Amino acid sequence: MSAILFWFILCGLLTGFVLFRKRPLPQAHGTAGREKISVIIPARNEENTLPALLDSLNKQTTKPGEIIVVDDHSEDKTKETAEKFGVTVVSAPDLPDGWTGKTWAVWNGYVKSTGDLLIFLDADIRLAEHAISSLVTAQKQQGGAISVVPYHLTEKFYEKLAMVLNLLGIFSFTSPFERLNRQKGLYGACICVSREDYDKIGGHGNIRAEMLDDLNLGARFQQAGIPVTNFTGSGLVFFHMYPGGFSHELQGFAKGAVLSTSAIHPFTIAAVVFWILGLLISELGCFSGIPYFVAGYLLYAAQIYYFNRHTGNFGILHPLFHFLSMIFFLVVILYSLYQSHFRKKVLWKGRYIDVGRGQNK
Repeated sequence: MSAILFWFILCGLLTGFVLFRKRPLPQAHGTAGREKISVIIPARNEENTLPALLDSLNKQTTKPGEIIVVDDHSEDKTKETAEKFGVTVVSAPDLPDGWTGKTWAVWNGYVKSTGDLLIFLDADIRLAEHAISSLVTAQKQQGGAISVVPYHLTEKFYEKLAMVLNLLGIFSFTSPFERLNRQKGLYGACICVSREDYDKIGGHGNIRAEMLDDLNLGARFQQAGIPVTNFTGSGLVFFHMYPGGFSHELQGFAKGAVLSTSAIHPFTIAAVVFWILGLLISELGCFSGIPYFVAGYLLYAAQIYYFNRHTGNFGILHPLFHFLSMIFFLVVILYSLYQSHFRKKVLWKGRYIDVGRGQNK
């Protein structure tokens, strides 16, 4: 039985290599194009994360024509922080029925924008100096809408617990099976698209009630015949997620952990489940001391370490003690199931969002 389970572990490892594809955003130097670029940043309670993003935008080799920060009824000094950088600050009007907070904030930023090319960034993003040039160049080459899964920066111990979840997110966007997915989504932290294509689908106004706005936005583009391309951001686009503490991280990952599977190709989901089962078997079996399982555990540790080199700075110890990240993953899934299937609403940044309706309370 141990030998059979070991072969299952090996198959799980192989599945990981099938799912993982290094598709970094191609780096472009110098300036890119003559189109006016509008950068739109929805921000709610982001006074601590905005400075790093706005500072990095000021250092770009290709300068945006305008940077718009939409203050989404923040309870901290988000607005004042943005104003210190001399960017355009828009205060979002009261949230109407049928909109989520983020889609409403993004939409109001878009309405105020005048650029030919739109770049939507989350407030926790950080950019290398050639990032805007690279985004614009890639969008021209690929056409349609592009997005980037950022390199995951971590500092505190609890932030590194997201290691397995980070890899699963990468798998979902780099899986070769997603090329077959007619509902392929975008990664909402960093999106670049022409104004013409955005207008063609009605933008965020057409997905106003969707909690998973980025995945649904990508699907709308594809339905309109507009291609969607996803890259990884190693070396160019980074984010530092959930610095507000463990509960903030738990809520952030749990809000869409279960619901997001509906937008992923079934083959990708099956492969991800296979990889997770192999990982879980190696972890449970390792504590028995049986050599087969110990070997499987160490092989998974080596694979995760290799993947992390391209996806996030999780160090050496966390891949070695990957069972800690697996425990956090299981907690997130259980909490997400509770919110989406029993409570029927999720909590995020002080707002409850009804699942399936996007209505804030």
